[in-house]
Amino acid sequence: MESRRGPLKSAVPSNTVSPVRRCSRTACGRPAVATLTYVYADSTAVLGPLATYAEPHCYDLCAEHSERLTAPRGWEVVRLLDASAPAQPSGDDLEALANAVREAARPQERAAGGAAGSRTADPMEVARRGHLRVLRSPDN
Repeated sequence: MESRRGPLKSAVPSNTVSPVRRCSRTACGRPAVATLTYVYADSTAVLGPLATYAEPHCYDLCAEHSERLTAPRGWEVVRLLDASAPAQPSGDDLEALANAVREAARPQERAAGGAAGSRTADPMEVARRGHLRVLRSPDN
């Protein structure tokens, strides 16, 4: 049986459709960078890296909308980290960097014999194993 209609024709010529996925938010035309999925059974909104394929029940969001995302009251937002994105430094990373800078700025004590490679033991150092050192707490 033949269809009464002719072959389907696209309303938009295919050469003008952008291959870049766009943000699902109304009136936002920015490129999508993240995918939002709702898990209704757990009252959870999961925001992760852009999915490989556009799914019908997922929402693609641009960087601005993914950063400002809030969930309904009583829901939890789970943000999955993109493995390709650079990791943000934590407080421990910044403290370790500050300690390394302080140690590098500390003048090196030389032994009285004038040997270039020898130095006196650091009073804060409790133990050493290879390149690692255990330091005494400054409070003690």
